[in-house]
Amino acid sequence: MFTPQRLIGARHRLADVHDLAPLARFGSLVASDLRDVTSDPEALDSAGFWAVAADFEGGLTCARFGDVRTEPVPDPVPGRWRGPSADDWTSTLDRAAYCAGVRRIRELIAAGEVYQANLCRILSAPLPDRDATDVDALTALLARGNPAPYAGTIRLPEHGVEIASASPELYLRRDGHTVESGPIKGTGRTVEDLLEKDHAENVMIVDLVRNDLGRVCATGTVTVPALCAVEAHPGLVHLVSTVRGELGPKAGWQQLLAATFPPGSVTGAPKSSALKIIESLETAPRGPYCGGIGWVDADRGTGELAVGIRTFWIDRTRAGGPVLRFGTGAGITWGSDPEGEWEETELKASRLLAVASGVYEASGRTS
Repeated sequence: MFTPQRLIGARHRLADVHDLAPLARFGSLVASDLRDVTSDPEALDSAGFWAVAADFEGGLTCARFGDVRTEPVPDPVPGRWRGPSADDWTSTLDRAAYCAGVRRIRELIAAGEVYQANLCRILSAPLPDRDATDVDALTALLARGNPAPYAGTIRLPEHGVEIASASPELYLRRDGHTVESGPIKGTGRTVEDLLEKDHAENVMIVDLVRNDLGRVCATGTVTVPALCAVEAHPGLVHLVSTVRGELGPKAGWQQLLAATFPPGSVTGAPKSSALKIIESLETAPRGPYCGGIGWVDADRGTGELAVGIRTFWIDRTRAGGPVLRFGTGAGITWGSDPEGEWEETELKASRLLAVASGVYEASGRTS
């Protein structure tokens, strides 16, 4: 899926990108002093510290930084971020189209084409101030209004990558030969909202992730240390499982990504059938949303990539000015209610859009 291509020699400066220096931030880990950019996944097993952004459609950007340090996420600085108006967001699928898509997936489940498929939509809004579009400043707002275990920023404006993520989901963690994934399936406002359908959905995806990891892990090493554990996150709860394995002797990041990407929790089962359904029903590319976002320390043989959910990115290709984008979606099974799935996508988006639009207060109230 990932086609090697050198990028560092093909820089392009966009008119509305000012002097935003390349930067990556993952929790308290901060990287600067950009040395190299490539789309070759083999670089992740070479040397140095890399920030990684993989689009759902397969585009890969790996950026090597020379200076890596720890420091707290800064407090928001007035003037560095001005988000869209809360009323300016539009969706690639409106309520009617999304519910129709859920019904179509249920028909395909009944026909035996698929067991589960994720249906997503992309929200977009114009950014009103070209001088206040720093995704690292948006990260500071997200850290206060929607803290997340796999939050991250990758700011490479000259390479078309400007991402601020508040992801709660682990895609891949690697420590030497040990790899681990933490698929999320099942979402509710409270534990009482979680349904039998949510548990079934989680188990299906755990089986898919076990199969994916089994393609590159030594036989008999793939285990499930935790199944359908309840995790609380800002404004909602999730069911989260853990899948772990030991990489085979010839497997590195290139093989690991090839075996597991896109993440199973945001595609469906079987993955090949789900991807065809996604292509037929969704009307826009997902981009960084539902891809992989994180870091790799090639010197230490460690890394941590999040699933690119709860993620914002800036698109500067539009003639009228920069646009902020955000994705939201839900896993559809035979037990899905179309209106309920639409409401789940709204629940996942509401708090984060309020943060990005500047109307969310850390106390939990909106104005």
